[in-house]
Amino acid sequence: MNKQNQNRLVFVAIVLLFAVPLIAAFVLRSSGWKPTNTRNTGTLVEPPRDITHATATLADGTPFTWKDPQYRWTLLLLPSADCAAKCIERIDEAVRMRLTLGRNAERLRIVYIGQTQADEFFASRAPLSLVRDETNVFAGERAGNADSLALALIDPNGLLMMRYPDGYSAQGLRSDITRIIY
Repeated sequence: MNKQNQNRLVFVAIVLLFAVPLIAAFVLRSSGWKPTNTRNTGTLVEPPRDITHATATLADGTPFTWKDPQYRWTLLLLPSADCAAKCIERIDEAVRMRLTLGRNAERLRIVYIGQTQADEFFASRAPLSLVRDETNVFAGERAGNADSLALALIDPNGLLMMRYPDGYSAQGLRSDITRIIY
């Protein structure tokens, strides 16, 4: 084998080294294959649901925008109708979890959509924000059990990405959020 044919063979081998995985990925994707085991603990919303049309207002009456220009993710706290001691404990847990993100904590905003609480409730849990869901878009996402809390994660473009039903794992939630934010 002469030098020119040997160089061609090396070139074809390099092209195949990069082309074969791309072709395999394309075939698997077009056939609809998805991995059965994922690392996230929340339930992925397939396809992500656009909620930018949902009208919401902050406690002071200013409109709340789901699409965040500062590129922050939004963690929605969706309590059951009777949010009492256990539910409030889970809310405090979510606020503390945000603090553990350190310098990246600013990349996550926490929003409470539920029954109105006293002003001291939100003042002692800053940066928790009270938002009123004017269009009732999140009625189906709320916690189903009494005195419990469900969560939803919204990306900076206003798409509902993940759900965490009541009884979610706080460690799993933190794990998912750190994978997204870091």
